[in-house]
Amino acid sequence: MSATADALLESLIRFPSVSDRSNRDVSQWIADRLSERGFSIEWLAYKDNNEVEKVNVIGRRGPDADGGLAYFGHSDVVPAIRWQGPTENRPELASHQHPDEAAFLPTRTDQRIYGRGACDMKGSLACMLAAADQIPVSEQRAPLTYVCTADEEIGFAGARQVAAASQTFQKLRDEQPLGIIGEPTLLKVVHAHKGIAGYRFISHGHAAHSSSRDGLNANLAMVPLLAEIHRLHELSETDPQFRNMNFDPPTLSWNFGVSDGATAVNITPAESQAWVFFRPMPGVDGEPLVRSLLAKAESLGIEIRTASGSPPVWVEPNDKAIQKMCKLTGCSEPKTVCYGTDGGQFTDLKQLLVMGPGAIAQAHTVDEWIDLSQLERGTEIYADCIRQWCC
Repeated sequence: MSATADALLESLIRFPSVSDRSNRDVSQWIADRLSERGFSIEWLAYKDNNEVEKVNVIGRRGPDADGGLAYFGHSDVVPAIRWQGPTENRPELASHQHPDEAAFLPTRTDQRIYGRGACDMKGSLACMLAAADQIPVSEQRAPLTYVCTADEEIGFAGARQVAAASQTFQKLRDEQPLGIIGEPTLLKVVHAHKGIAGYRFISHGHAAHSSSRDGLNANLAMVPLLAEIHRLHELSETDPQFRNMNFDPPTLSWNFGVSDGATAVNITPAESQAWVFFRPMPGVDGEPLVRSLLAKAESLGIEIRTASGSPPVWVEPNDKAIQKMCKLTGCSEPKTVCYGTDGGQFTDLKQLLVMGPGAIAQAHTVDEWIDLSQLERGTEIYADCIRQWCC
């Protein structure tokens, strides 16, 4: 049963659990590994918007008690498009018929393991499994919970289902354990991160030959909205009320795009689409920007669709659990990050932090990798966390 994190990671990488596919197989593998380590299993399956089966796996071992430790990870990964990897060590990949599939063949060098998900975040999943091997369940005085979600990479649907439907998560609300989101931070302690929010806009017209009066160009309504989007973007970047200097960058990172799907210069576009996404921050009220944006769209008769999002996470940097974790990891002080995590769905837990092996700079890349030393150290730290909070 006992296995090292690097061996577990290689097994995990072999599952091509890209977010648009079912993650049932990798979830079953994780559930089996948890069962071998004495965890009881809660299996939460659901269908995504495309009727693809997705699975959240929750494992729990040890006695019911206040406190304890809850670990959160996700099994889905981003697509591996134009995967490169360390092909100099695997010459057979140079002539592979489907080179992107090589991302799911773990490749080991002296210092690294390459493969899609190695860093984000199957390396972390492997470290916590390996850490659980080091502590006998008989030594636990508080519960250890292992939560592995689906769809983190495409909107946090799995985490939302866990928060809404998991009986185990309901226990966590009552017990208030330390919660660790295992995203890659180079094992530095993160006490806060931004969220994500957004809207999609659709202007409807009518296609016809542009020489006639029969068409309606959908861009006629969209152009004024784009002007408003630009104005609000500039306001979000320059007005101090929309900044939080605890983050870098300290702004809402207002981002937008547009497409009218035009087919020819002599056909009026029948539809024009735009989107706006931004990153909410604790202590910053972005609602004035949102109200202006939606009011303008409504005045132009443009269809509005709210995109899936997630709130930010903030735990005070001087919180006892944060400081205890800093001491345990050797981190001089906790930091913030500007990306989002499943943690935005788990803010009912008041002691929540992000800390995992690997660097975010390696996530989602064409040669994604994790350093073997991070796996070793990550296992050590997670094992120490189990001892500190569960034993």
